[in-house]
Amino acid sequence: METRYTKIHTAGTNAALKITPGHFATNHSHINYYLDMTTLKTRASEAQDVAKGMVGAYLYGMVVDTIVCMEGTEVIGAFLSEELTRSGVLSKNMHKTIYIVRPEFNNNSQIIFRDNTIPMIKGKNVIILVAMVTTGFSAIKAIESVQYYGGNMQGVSAVFSAVDQVGGVPVHSVFGKKDVPNYVNYDYRECPMCRQGQKLDALVNAFGYSKM
Repeated sequence: METRYTKIHTAGTNAALKITPGHFATNHSHINYYLDMTTLKTRASEAQDVAKGMVGAYLYGMVVDTIVCMEGTEVIGAFLSEELTRSGVLSKNMHKTIYIVRPEFNNNSQIIFRDNTIPMIKGKNVIILVAMVTTGFSAIKAIESVQYYGGNMQGVSAVFSAVDQVGGVPVHSVFGKKDVPNYVNYDYRECPMCRQGQKLDALVNAFGYSKM
């Protein structure tokens, strides 16, 4: 599987997205490409390039106090905070710097923030940072959690997104359907690849894959 990927480049960043065709199952759908973001999230130089590609979506004069990092995007989030500050995006925080927060999941898979991190959400201007938005289901859960704890949504940033908005909140992505035009996701009950008898290659999520 690792040997069949293709590197995709896009405007605004030197980092490349690795894509592999096949039949893959996520928690919410079946997809025809696995998007490998391992080095984009873990290699400092690539994470910084991705952050630079994201920052253009945020306007001078916008206020960002907190970045909520989902799906292992903390390294990108740290660089994004630097790029936002450098580009003139403001913060209302006491120390004039942006919080980088990773949420927690409870036993019911609900996104929660502990008492010590709630002050970084409540009344703050928040960006949610995710690796990938396909159906938008996970991003919507994150948005609802931030709003439940009193945060003000400023947008969702993603390395890749197949949609432009989720739950009425704009999604700003570095890579999108323009870069992978044949990318498709299906409801698992209506997947044409399953109907044609094509076996799954792997179970995938934003953290990686497990071969079948």
